[in-house]
Amino acid sequence: MPRYGQIISIKKALIRTVMLITVLSLTLSVSVSTYLDIRKQRIITLNKLTTFADIIAFNAQISLLFDDDETEQTRLKAFKAVKEIKNIHIYKLDDFSNETIFFTSFNAPNTPPVPTKKNKLKAPFEPEYSGNYVDVIRPIMFEEIIQGYVYIRGDLSTLNAYIKDKLIIDFLVAFIVLFVVFLLSIKIQRRLAKPIEGLSALVQDVSKNKNYDIRAPHVNVFELNQLSHSLNVLFSRTQAQLERQKKDEQEIRLLNQNLEEKVNHRTIALKEANQELLNTLERMHQYQNQIVENEKMASLGQMVAGVAHEVNTPIGLGITGSTLLKDKLFEIKGAFDKKTLTSKQLSKFINDGIENLELVYRSLNRAAELISSFKQVAVSQDTESSLMINLNKLVNEVLLSMKAEIGLTSHKIQIDCPETLNIQSKAGPLHQIFQNLIENSLIHAFDKNTSGNIQIKITMIGKIFRIDYSDDGKGVPANIKNRIFDPFVTTRRGEGGSGLGMHLVYNLVTQALKGRIELEENKNAGVHFIITIPLDGDL
Repeated sequence: MPRYGQIISIKKALIRTVMLITVLSLTLSVSVSTYLDIRKQRIITLNKLTTFADIIAFNAQISLLFDDDETEQTRLKAFKAVKEIKNIHIYKLDDFSNETIFFTSFNAPNTPPVPTKKNKLKAPFEPEYSGNYVDVIRPIMFEEIIQGYVYIRGDLSTLNAYIKDKLIIDFLVAFIVLFVVFLLSIKIQRRLAKPIEGLSALVQDVSKNKNYDIRAPHVNVFELNQLSHSLNVLFSRTQAQLERQKKDEQEIRLLNQNLEEKVNHRTIALKEANQELLNTLERMHQYQNQIVENEKMASLGQMVAGVAHEVNTPIGLGITGSTLLKDKLFEIKGAFDKKTLTSKQLSKFINDGIENLELVYRSLNRAAELISSFKQVAVSQDTESSLMINLNKLVNEVLLSMKAEIGLTSHKIQIDCPETLNIQSKAGPLHQIFQNLIENSLIHAFDKNTSGNIQIKITMIGKIFRIDYSDDGKGVPANIKNRIFDPFVTTRRGEGGSGLGMHLVYNLVTQALKGRIELEENKNAGVHFIITIPLDGDL
């Protein structure tokens, strides 16, 4: 059979399938027939030898009683005519010692004698096969008392020759049948393959010469005739579509006359936007020392590349939309000046204008959101003073403010924090830390239509309070574990993720609260962040 992905022709497939089914059927039928016939012949031969043994045992009763071995030997010579019998032994049980003694025997002509079988004269008397021979033992009974035993060695050479001849005949018949089936399968595959080849050549000709006026001929196979009809319908529809396409192309040529000029205008606009972006990036270069806090932070080049990638896309879309709107406006103005403006043109311009303005609005709004998120990275240490905060109440306020987002999911959030735990710290950074961690889990940790668990555990150890934040989601990919707190590191690039969330959390913990945050190695699924914050402002 062909391997997966291997191409095979219908000719070979049909012949192989027919031949395989025939071979399997013949093999099964010949095997079963031969097995049953051999079994039947063995049973017939064994029954025949058993019957002879019973006859000899019946006739030998009187001879054993009177120790008349000559008479019994004369009787045994009568079995010369039986070709299946090679050797006969008669054994007698001694009346006093009850031992088995040899009484008399018979050997067929040109047949050597066999050793005595005293050690095998025990019930049950099952036949034993060895090569071309079978041994049969029957007891000699008189008044339901065993007087002795009859042993017969039967010849199976005739049976084995019969089996050999039968196998040869069966294989010869099977070969003839396979040959006939092979010829018939070739004839059938030709009848099927020839129309298919014709249809294939027809399709290739149409594909090469684009001649859709040609039609597939009628064939005698019902399914192939349906295929021919379908191809004719396809060619007819394609021809009609090409005619409509030619008309549309003429209209498109008229609309695309000023396309190059529009492209140049947009290219210039994009260059200007890129130049403005480069100027902005140069100014951002001045804040490098404030963004990179330790050796784990990304280099300025990586940050600039992230900002360029995220901000350039919405700005470019906004410029494209505004330029397109400007071109449309020039077209309408020209039609208005020439007094050829129609209501249809005006309606189309209004609809296109709304779409372009929406595109500009969404793009600029996205850029504003990205810049706002980026501004949050530069955490100020002096923007908020320390207050007495109840941590349990603060976490619940965060959950309340995110009720709408959490309510859209079936995730469970478990809070493990003493209700009386009060600390002197900054509420704003803590609120942002919890909110960003929960949003990060909701966005990245769980797939849609799944139910996950988020656990927040807060404990107090001396003058340090510890936050253990964990979820049972997908966890952090290995390729970004070492860069999880770097800016613009995200697994949702192009899907709304800016990569500033965990960097903001890092800066809030290390700068605003003078603490530490670590991502613990988790053998199970999910993430586990450990945050330790000192109460005296020095860890």
